[in-house]
Formats: sequence, structure tokens, C-alpha cells
Amino acid sequence: MKMLINVAETVVADALRGMAAAHPELTVDVENRVIVRRDAPVADKVGLVSGGGSGHEPLHGGFVGRGMLSAACPGEVFTSPVPDQMVRAAAAVDSGKGVLFIVKNYTGDVMNFDMAAELAEDEGIQVAKVLVNDDVAVTDSLYTAGRRGTGATLFVEKLAGAAAEEGMPLERVEAIARQVNENSRSFGVALSACSTPAKGSPTFDLPAGQLELGIGIHGEPGRERRPMMTSGEIAEFAVDAILDDMRPTNPVLLLVNGMGATPLLELYGFHAEVTRVLAARDIAVARVLVGNYVTSLDMAGASVTLCQIDEELLRLWDAPVRTPALRWGI
Repeated sequence: MKMLINVAETVVADALRGMAAAHPELTVDVENRVIVRRDAPVADKVGLVSGGGSGHEPLHGGFVGRGMLSAACPGEVFTSPVPDQMVRAAAAVDSGKGVLFIVKNYTGDVMNFDMAAELAEDEGIQVAKVLVNDDVAVTDSLYTAGRRGTGATLFVEKLAGAAAEEGMPLERVEAIARQVNENSRSFGVALSACSTPAKGSPTFDLPAGQLELGIGIHGEPGRERRPMMTSGEIAEFAVDAILDDMRPTNPVLLLVNGMGATPLLELYGFHAEVTRVLAARDIAVARVLVGNYVTSLDMAGASVTLCQIDEELLRLWDAPVRTPALRWGI
């Protein structure tokens, strides 16, 4: 596979150098792998820290900024960041009001964020943690015990970030993050495998004319493989898988997310099918986001995430946000 890189060993560092040059509103520590709001720590504000393996951009570094994350810790491609990164990030954003760790449910991330929380508390930083586990496709996978954390991570970071920006205390910001996760469900599909820089070739074999239903963001196996389906058929399968697990009674936030290599032409067409299915199932959609937000390098495919909301969560969603990848109201 041809890639726009120098060498595989420096791909994350090179990307961070480019991010620093493109976004002077961020402080990017390339050596220690920490991305922080330049104005951090913000007085009387809870700090939000997340992170994970690189290769899912714009998650998480692209969501650092006003109204969302205070800091992000990028690991190597598909590899968890280390506790030292997380402790450094927590120290950089702590104003004395505490720090919330937002953790996707992948074994390495969970273990390292748990260790980092203990180390940060030893340094006098109050830390709370929220685990994101929204994927309904499989219960356990190659990378997880329990459900995987996928598209709902964006909703948790945005809504908890807005709560923190309003000056809510740590306990309330944590409660909102948990509420968002508990009311979110996702399902993804792959049309092709991704290729990591180190391997230089597809990470798994997906024969021509087939797709993988219920894929994870690292190329983990899903529920099943089938012959290629139409956009409408995929939308029906994905939405019904979510509704089998959670039947919203309130309006929802809808994320139609590309996995990295799916063009917007296809994503908007897929969104049309998803909204058709939701309308047929009597699910009201309050707000929509379409694009590549939680990706898997160059994987072709898409995921659907629904988050049931109330008036407070809708207000927090509409609150101003200014990050490299998500911005409105400012």
C-alpha cells in the first residue's frame, strides 16, 4: 500500500508536528505525546482528558479545545498511550477542580488510564473516570472485555466538555458523561480492511464482494460477513441492531461516521437511508453529524451512533465548541 509518510517509525511524531503548525491554539508536545488547550489550565473549570491509539483521527486530538477536551494523549498507531502521558496531561489541565478521564473500552486504554488515575491522585489531582462502551455488535473482541467504545466517544466528549465549560463541578460533569454513554449505541460496517503504516498491507482479509457487519475501529471481527449489500440494506441492519438493544423514547443525536476512506458522497447517501429507517421506526432525530470523526486509518465503511437526549443534553450539544475538527457557535 502506498502511504503519504516518511517512515513508519515517525508517522505519529510527524503528524503531531503538522498539527502543531496548523493549530497554534493548541500546545502540542511532540516528544511527550500530549496535546493541550493553549489556555489550560482554565480557572474554575474541570479538565477533560482522553486519548488512545493513533489512527482514529480526528479522535482524540482533533477534539481538544473550547467546549470539548482539555487535553488528549495519542499513542502509537492502534496502541494505547502510556500512563506518563495521561498524568502529564492531567497536571497540565488541572485548575484545582479535578480532571475527568474519558476512556474507550479497550483493554490497554482501561489499564493505563486506571494506573494514571492512581498516579495523578498521588500528586494531589482529583480524578474521575468514565468508560465508553457503546458498540452493540459484539460483547467481547480481540481488544476488549465487554463492549467496545466507538462513536459515542464523540458525544461524551462534546456534552461533558460543554458541561465543564459552564463551570459544573466534577461530580456533575462525570454524571453527564455517564448519562451520555448509557444512552448511546453504535454499529459499524467495513467494506475494506485498513492498512497500518508498520504492516503496509491490509490488517485482515476481506474478499471482494463481501462486507463485515459489526466491525470495530481496529479491524476486529464483527458479527458476520455477507455478500455486499446496498446502502439501504446496511442502514436497516445497523439501525435495527441498535434498536434491538436500546429503544429511544426521546429524540436522538445521530452520528453517521465514516471509517476513514469513505467519501462524503457515499456518507450523505447512507445518511439519507439511515434517516429513512429511523423515521419508519418512529425515532425522532434532533441533531445530525455526518463525516469522518472516529476513523480506522484507510478503512472503507461507516458506523451509526444514536444518543437519546433530554432538554439539558440538547442544550449542551448546541453550546459553542471550537476544536480543530468540531466547531460551531463561536
